[in-house]
Amino acid sequence: MPPQQTDTQFVAWFRHSSPYINAFRGRTFVITFGGEAVADECFPGLIHDVALLNSLGVKLVLVHGARPQIEQRLRERGAELHYVNGLRVTDATALACVKEAAGTVRVEIEALLSMGLANSPMAGARLRVTSGNFVTAKPLGIRAGVDYQHTGEVRRVDADGIRQRLDDGAIVLLSPLGYSPTGEVFNLTAAEVATTAAAALQADKLISLVEHKGIIDGRRRLVHQLTLAAAAGWLSEGRPLAEEVAAPLSGAVQACRQGVRRAHILDRRVDGALLLELFTRDGIGTMITSDIYEGTRRATIEDIGGVLELIQPLETAGVLVARSRERLEIEIEHFTLVERDGTIIACAALYPFPEKKAAELACLAVHADYQRLGYGAALLAHMENEANLLGLTRLFVLTTRTAHWFLERGYRAGTLKDLPVARRRLYNFQRNSRVYAKKL
Repeated sequence: MPPQQTDTQFVAWFRHSSPYINAFRGRTFVITFGGEAVADECFPGLIHDVALLNSLGVKLVLVHGARPQIEQRLRERGAELHYVNGLRVTDATALACVKEAAGTVRVEIEALLSMGLANSPMAGARLRVTSGNFVTAKPLGIRAGVDYQHTGEVRRVDADGIRQRLDDGAIVLLSPLGYSPTGEVFNLTAAEVATTAAAALQADKLISLVEHKGIIDGRRRLVHQLTLAAAAGWLSEGRPLAEEVAAPLSGAVQACRQGVRRAHILDRRVDGALLLELFTRDGIGTMITSDIYEGTRRATIEDIGGVLELIQPLETAGVLVARSRERLEIEIEHFTLVERDGTIIACAALYPFPEKKAAELACLAVHADYQRLGYGAALLAHMENEANLLGLTRLFVLTTRTAHWFLERGYRAGTLKDLPVARRRLYNFQRNSRVYAKKL
């Protein structure tokens, strides 16, 4: 590639990533990865990216697993970790292996973080890492007659203690171990520790680095984004999920329900996965977001170009009525937009008829790259709420292509007589649109 082209690409990337750099400063991210990542020869690269995030002012909590390291030690002792009903039974021998493996992995990570990343642009950087008894656990106990012995579950996470270390500029490292007030040690899962820590800290992001591409749809395509409701649906509907993804997805849903804004599931085998996910608009993994309304706002005259760009393909296809720039300038105050990273990805317009306590919902459009991710339904719900706030009791739409979509969301077929007289006079008989209405 010619040097000039490489330079141009670098400048474009840096300009594109700068808003993220600014937005992430001072934010708290919980990042979890398995023992497989630690054992990989590429692990120093991941630690380099972690250090880079730290240098950019991101507050980091790392949660590591140790499954392959534990299994190796069990094999060496001629033992194995038993599972009953999908839950681990940790006897005294297994617990000894868990403590040994977790301790070794923790020391290896601390050592890499303490190197100052030799032979890299960050050589000599002083990275402080701290770990400790931040996780209080309790025994899983006896279930269905099975004593799970030293297998436990998280009781609480010392969020204040972790925040204090983060505010001091340290990276906090958590192991899949928990401690009881009576001095016992329990074997936990890294996924549970990470989920509980993210919720306790009200982290901005929970990032799970897994041994898989992420959430794959029926066409074997990566799903880049899911609303919280859609992600919960994947679990409740029993849709096929890779084993490596099921627990992180469950953790992501749980964390988002408890106040974590976004959760990400990334293929840790991709070099630079963290940076690609965080500093590019669409990333390389699956993002679960609880803030679908983030970026929802009223349109202004400055948005005309972005709205036209969004709706033009649908106008060409005949799905939407064509609107000129002049008409849009007059009606722009009726529009609500969903914006992501500076790009308008969805819009809708509300035209009230106060005398009839009704309103028309029009020009509901979602960018092709963001369809089937819940944006349309969320924007529809937002517009219905807006109509409610205006004291309106009925919302109607005219559509030629999307009747079933509205029927699925509580709208019922109507006739021209159901429209306010003022709107009936503007009806376009050539389009022959069908009328659907919903009581609010």
